[in-house]
Amino acid sequence: MKKVTKDVLIDASNRLLFEMDDREYDTLLEEFDIISKQMELMGEIKGVDEAKPMTFPYEVITTYLREDTPKDTLSKEDALKNAKNVKDGQIKLPKVVG
Repeated sequence: MKKVTKDVLIDASNRLLFEMDDREYDTLLEEFDIISKQMELMGEIKGVDEAKPMTFPYEVITTYLREDTPKDTLSKEDALKNAKNVKDGQIKLPKVVG
């Protein structure tokens, strides 16, 4: 597993537009170290390589789901009739992110 360093965390926080101080980076590094050690312990379990991968730990019966059947939907024109602000055939919304 790739070692998580403070530089990696700083880069990730900048990309995600987070502002963190040194204390928060140190705490996060400690938590990543704990998780890394726990993952190493899990790798030491005998027979883990032969285990079949699971997507969910329980068998789920999905008989309650209905069949997908095509239904009539609104035309583009009908959908745009309800919009306050339409531009170039699309609903124009106010800017959310600066």
